[in-house]
Amino acid sequence: MGTTVLIVLQLLFGLLADQGYPTHEPDESIHIYVLMGQSNMAGRGKITDEFRTQGHERVIMLDSNYAWVQARHPIHFDKPKMAGVGPGLSFGIEMAESKPNTIVGLIPCAVGGTSIRKWVPGGYDSVTRTYPYDDAMARIKQAKEKGVIKGVLWQQGESDSDSTSSVAYLAGLHELIERIRVEVGDPQLPVVVGELGRYKENYQHLNKLLAKLPELVSNVAIVSSENLQHNGDSIHFDSPSASEYGKRFAAGMQQLQQAYPFVSLKGPEKHND
Repeated sequence: MGTTVLIVLQLLFGLLADQGYPTHEPDESIHIYVLMGQSNMAGRGKITDEFRTQGHERVIMLDSNYAWVQARHPIHFDKPKMAGVGPGLSFGIEMAESKPNTIVGLIPCAVGGTSIRKWVPGGYDSVTRTYPYDDAMARIKQAKEKGVIKGVLWQQGESDSDSTSSVAYLAGLHELIERIRVEVGDPQLPVVVGELGRYKENYQHLNKLLAKLPELVSNVAIVSSENLQHNGDSIHFDSPSASEYGKRFAAGMQQLQQAYPFVSLKGPEKHND
């Protein structure tokens, strides 16, 4: 690992601050991604030996205590006894490998079992006793002090796949994306949305709706769940499928970033006359 990478890692772990080095400005070489949605983003795949050791020296995550740590499965902590392998870590590894001079930071924000109705300001999930949207915004705010938010991954919809809930789904997702972009300060912040598993018939209705999202919202990509398998419950991706899904998310993110470079809304600069 190079000297520059070591210094950045020390900054992330707070060591340089203790030594009196300035840490006020976010580092543009730290690329941060927000992981949002419900259980298939949080991950429910079994953590076998293969996945227990999976990681990358330049992929880190913001843990439940708001500390930057080396990224390892499980990335999420929404339901500690259930959290397992999801797409986040393989996504981060792919993004790090594609840009050798960067650190990739992951912000786990997914909450299992939540419908899109919970992903609004003040929305409360009584099962996990969390506020999914508000908590995500707090974590984004914290992360912005360290690096640059480069994109959002969204995988959710199992809780909204019935005919009644799906009616307003696209409108709700559109509003959510716009709120996040305002918070981040990038009107073209790339958002990659994953299809639901193709192994359950009632998920296909929502997948058809998701296919229309890029027509309504700019700089959004939909990634396919074709050939991905469940872990036996017909709901959650198994570990190999979740890991493969992360790679597909990375391909979608890279495509969007090439088309829309980061735009920062910092406002007009002040000049002393």
